[in-house]
Amino acid sequence: MIKWAGWLITLFGAAHTLGALTVKGAALHAGAWFSGELWRDDLAGMSPANSAYWLSVASFGVPLIVVGLTVLWLDRRGITPPPFIAWVLGIWTLFIAVVLVLTPWPILLVANILLLAGTRRAAAFPRPGAG
Repeated sequence: MIKWAGWLITLFGAAHTLGALTVKGAALHAGAWFSGELWRDDLAGMSPANSAYWLSVASFGVPLIVVGLTVLWLDRRGITPPPFIAWVLGIWTLFIAVVLVLTPWPILLVANILLLAGTRRAAAFPRPGAG
């Protein structure tokens, strides 16, 4: 369960980031990102380049990749991820679900449920040699 959760979280983050860069065309604004144009941009009146930046590389996609890979790394070493990862990610996922209903948040919800169930199972039935 934990391995599936880690893969789902990683793939969700990668799909979000790569989808924003390619399908949504955010990468087309890379020139503005690296020219310093965003330094003067007003966040309240966000420019298309700034919006593309926050949708892609500055979104939660990259941190989700890190969280997913960390869960996988821990699992490969026989270490149960702490339950707070599932709880915090789950609360954030439910917030997303309320604010933006038509997003793929159910994928993250499944990953959260798997991760939480996996951490509970690991606590109830520790692996031989763990701890």
